[in-house]
Amino acid sequence: VQLQASGGGLVQGGESLRLSCSGSGLTLEGFGMGWFRQAPGKEREWVSYRGSRDGTRDYADSVMGRFTISEDVDENTVYLQMNSLKPEDTAVYFCGTTNEYNPQHYYDLNSYAYWGQGTQVTVSS
Repeated sequence: VQLQASGGGLVQGGESLRLSCSGSGLTLEGFGMGWFRQAPGKEREWVSYRGSRDGTRDYADSVMGRFTISEDVDENTVYLQMNSLKPEDTAVYFCGTTNEYNPQHYYDLNSYAYWGQGTQVTVSS
């Protein structure tokens, strides 16, 4: 089982990036999927969640209206479209699969079993 996160980079404030999380050895559609981020010196924080086959989409208040989570089932990939990026969005972004079917506390790190390696997003002012 492996998750591969990619798509990070260095952008200016107001620009956009799309992160990808592809899976091997598991079908992402069958799992809840989350995006988290970790800035230097800070704890990993929840960013967004996609429920498995139930239509759930949720976002942290700090990214609501700017970020969108989506997936391509055929490509076994989940995306995080990030628009209107701000310097405070600078962090390493991680994708993860939940350890149970559509957990209630999907914003909690402990609800996740597998993680991708992280991709760096840097937003300059």
